[in-house]
Amino acid sequence: MILKIDKLTKQYSNGVVAMDNVTLTIEKGMFGLLGPNGAGKSSLMRTLATLQDADSGSVMLGGIDVLNNKDEVRKVLGYLPQEFGVYPRTSAVELLDHLALLKGFTHRSERRNIVDYLIGKVNLTEHRKKAVSSYSGGMRQRFGIAQCLIGDPKLVIVDEPTAGLDPGERNRFYNILSEIGENTIVILSTHIVQDVRELCTRMAIMDKGKLLFSGNTEDALQQIRGKVWERKVEKAELARYQDEFKIISSKLSGGKPLIHAFSGTHPGNGFSMAEENLEDVFFAKLNELV
Repeated sequence: MILKIDKLTKQYSNGVVAMDNVTLTIEKGMFGLLGPNGAGKSSLMRTLATLQDADSGSVMLGGIDVLNNKDEVRKVLGYLPQEFGVYPRTSAVELLDHLALLKGFTHRSERRNIVDYLIGKVNLTEHRKKAVSSYSGGMRQRFGIAQCLIGDPKLVIVDEPTAGLDPGERNRFYNILSEIGENTIVILSTHIVQDVRELCTRMAIMDKGKLLFSGNTEDALQQIRGKVWERKVEKAELARYQDEFKIISSKLSGGKPLIHAFSGTHPGNGFSMAEENLEDVFFAKLNELV
């Protein structure tokens, strides 16, 4: 199954353009949607998840018209929003059973098998009878993955799934998503470059509603290969370097700013060639350097 998004647009009543002629083709596997907060990622995800309408454009999931046949989409959709509420004092087993019933699984034994399988898949078996409202952030996100896998969906959308997770929970979450992506279209919407670097072979970058890049990660890296240079500077020198060079990014390293600059030739001034990475691609696209 293939997801085809064609010239999707959305402008809110306050004048903000959340999607500006977004066109994407997404096949089975992990697909990273990268962009800063306010880029339009969540608006796109909510539109694909049938939670809001677009102003114009079209979306096809296989033979399903996503914008005009929402009930059919929901039968094959799994969605994990950035934040989701749960019923207080309701255990993971009870809540998953209820959600499976809403999804159309009316036979109790069938639901029991589904719930047991999903609880095990996300490694929550020993916490199955605890209230989901008492879960840690990572456990709650794993429960979120379990609920969005009910019904063996063909499209799974996860919106900012690892924000606030500690490194251990993030790695567990990566492993679960990677396994899901072997047989399903999984769209990972995030502003965390590491999420895309660890999980995805194909990606897109959005900013201010526009699509800045779409392709595989190797193509993205190729655009800046041999053109990224780095050096440490004193904090007092940072402003001067930002004025004189095309600075991609700056971060502290050993207490001093480590700057990455974009240049097709050696910029001199103590710079050395840096190994390109997706973070450089991300900031270079946002700063319109490539």
